[in-house]
Amino acid sequence: MQMDERKQKVLCAIIRDYVSTAEPVGSRTIARKYNFGVSPATIRNEMSDLEELGFIEQPYTSAGRIPSDRGYRYFVDCLMEREQLGEQEAGLIHHVFNNLEEVNGLFQQVTDLLSRLTNYTAVMLSPRIGNPTFQQIQLIPYQTDKAIAVVITSVGTVESKLLNIPEVITSDDLAWVAYLINNNLHGMPLYQLRSVIRLIQNLGESKVLFDQAVGLIDRALKAQANEKVYLGGVLNIFNQPEFKDVEKIRTLLGILEEHQIVRTLLNETSEEGLCIKIGTENRHQGIRDCSMISATYKIDGEVVGVIGILGPTRMEYSKAVTVVENLTENLSKTLNKHYNR
Repeated sequence: MQMDERKQKVLCAIIRDYVSTAEPVGSRTIARKYNFGVSPATIRNEMSDLEELGFIEQPYTSAGRIPSDRGYRYFVDCLMEREQLGEQEAGLIHHVFNNLEEVNGLFQQVTDLLSRLTNYTAVMLSPRIGNPTFQQIQLIPYQTDKAIAVVITSVGTVESKLLNIPEVITSDDLAWVAYLINNNLHGMPLYQLRSVIRLIQNLGESKVLFDQAVGLIDRALKAQANEKVYLGGVLNIFNQPEFKDVEKIRTLLGILEEHQIVRTLLNETSEEGLCIKIGTENRHQGIRDCSMISATYKIDGEVVGVIGILGPTRMEYSKAVTVVENLTENLSKTLNKHYNR
């Protein structure tokens, strides 16, 4: 049986109507809303063929039809057209990327914006750039027994902490310890730090300060070595009619709370470019009623992270894909400007 043009139009109409209403679609609805120039009986025959092909299904007796995972897949691969961003949406994106004060805050902003523009749950992995290295530490006098330590890594991560130090430590001592660390540890990845630190001895009273500073460097590099998970609009997915079931909600919340599971899900979809996984195409049992659209972002041509959305299979794919691709492109451009300046 061939998937001719009329069947494609009927399938598109069923998907469009079901995405809008979340209600099974009947032949009379299609005939009334869409001017195909044929009778409801002809549309019923086309729908029967589409069901036989596995593109639509009947959720219960005497109901209309709904798209199957296979139907959505055919639509996405063969029929979908990208939707253009509206003026307001484009303005929101422009505002976030053109009013950026620090790159550290960008990832949560982008995740929140993605959930806002799509009304789905947004997920993101922060940049993964090989082995991040230590770049610089600043030790700033604060009180007679305290100093502020600021650590910067090779990917722009900033860690700061108020350190307790012996009262005999002077501002000159702070400057000397910072020089000692920067001179000996600059460019070191996490796995090399400890072996180099052992070679630095005879610090006297400054050893306490040195150990605290190195501990902060260690924490900064470990934090960057583990891809950080950002979530936005977690509750959006539960506004969808498909997720009124309490068990479904509990399962999805449990998955989103387990960041290692989220990392795995995103890394499984992190093919270079755009990836769309629909329903049962997802390997994790708990999200087989969902679709995930994800895309990779890059620095210097290298994939460093993934951003995506999780929503029902009854998703506005045309719009969602456009938003994900647009944000990914802007994120890549912004990060390249930041790290290459």
